[in-house]
Amino acid sequence: MRLAPDSPRGAALAAAAAGAAAVAAFAPLQWWPLAPLALALLFHLWLGTESPRRAALLGFLFGLGYFGVGVSWLYVSLHDFGGMPAPLAALATALYCAYLALFPALVGSLQARLGAPAVVRLVLVIPGLWVLAEWLRGWLLTGFPWLSVGYSQIDTPLAGFAPLVGVYGVSFALVLLAGLIVLLVAGGRRTRIGAAAGIVALLAAGAALRAVEWTAPSGNPLKVALVQGNIAQSLKFEPGRYAGTLAAYLRLVEGTQARLIVLPETAIPRFLAAIDARYLDRLAQHARRQDGDLLLGVPMADRAGRYYNSVVTLGAAPPQSYSKSHLVPLGEFVPPEFGWIVRVLRIPLSDFSRGPDHPEPLAVAGERVAVNICYEDAFGEEIIRQLPQATLLANVSNVAWFGDSLAPEQHLEISRMRALETGRTMLRATNTGVTAIIDPGGRIAARLPQFTEGVLEGTVQGYA
Repeated sequence: MRLAPDSPRGAALAAAAAGAAAVAAFAPLQWWPLAPLALALLFHLWLGTESPRRAALLGFLFGLGYFGVGVSWLYVSLHDFGGMPAPLAALATALYCAYLALFPALVGSLQARLGAPAVVRLVLVIPGLWVLAEWLRGWLLTGFPWLSVGYSQIDTPLAGFAPLVGVYGVSFALVLLAGLIVLLVAGGRRTRIGAAAGIVALLAAGAALRAVEWTAPSGNPLKVALVQGNIAQSLKFEPGRYAGTLAAYLRLVEGTQARLIVLPETAIPRFLAAIDARYLDRLAQHARRQDGDLLLGVPMADRAGRYYNSVVTLGAAPPQSYSKSHLVPLGEFVPPEFGWIVRVLRIPLSDFSRGPDHPEPLAVAGERVAVNICYEDAFGEEIIRQLPQATLLANVSNVAWFGDSLAPEQHLEISRMRALETGRTMLRATNTGVTAIIDPGGRIAARLPQFTEGVLEGTVQGYA
């Protein structure tokens, strides 16, 4: 099958527009059909040229539209909350999006260079290369797997593949679906029949897998409370706001009778050793009265002067802690050659040390909880390190850095995929949202509105 090439300018505009439109397939809009349709248009354009350089350019333009819209919240973090001057923040965001756009450009170039027949390219070569590029993007420079296309399918039959092959497997299925759509529209009669059969088989297989219960209940139901303090990022580290922060969290904690209480990332913006011991004891006593425990997000320091982004337990169980191991470059740790950025950004606690690579679940409230902090749940291969021992997942985050942007809802979508992949309930406690309880099927059981103070209570089940 040979597709006639479009005009160069029209093809370029179509590629960029397709990339931008594909972002609407993700949360918060979740117009999921746009993902396979946008990819199908890109693949149509790729088949219209034999030049690897031209195919790479089309992939790059698709990536610019895709990441330029999809991670536009990076500017909000750098400028609005990081204090970076607007021109420099805009340049940094644009350059980072251009770097991310190199990955679809690489796919475009390689699929053209291989020179396989169109059918083979659409159903095998491009899906394989696309997933390889997504994996590479999630690994290089500590990784940025945000907006892997599989996340957009969390509410479709294709999500049924997630417990078996993870989000990258869902990405493969989605890219294959897009290739089959191209064949259905542009192929010959026999090709169209085969493509239609392939689409039906792919969706049917995903739907059948979606109906399978991959894990079984373990233990008794547990009452949980997820605390959303709604402390404005601009005020969180102000010394004059500290007493108010302590009072707000104490009031919210003492207002719930849940056995497991979870507070957000760095809920108390002071090192653990510097917090009044009487305050911590009061939190612990309340948890013990429920025969339960409290998970508190707080920075910790060791005797060597290293400090960590951590979660500590207070309550009936022996004291335990978890320290974040996958840190955000330039946000939580700074390579020596980039130290100048710290002088431009005003980000408190911006050079954490890494926690252990293979942590143990926290044994609290009769469950074994696999804790992850903020960005860590974007790395599914790291979350499963605490399985099969873990019976619950808990993500604590402070997404206030990204304001009222696409990031909080996109992050919630990522958490939903982790719950589905692992067959575990995911508890999300965030500072400003989105605080939510996600069931083992990746469905949102309950959530709090963003930018409100509150406590989300619910009864959850551990799974094994």
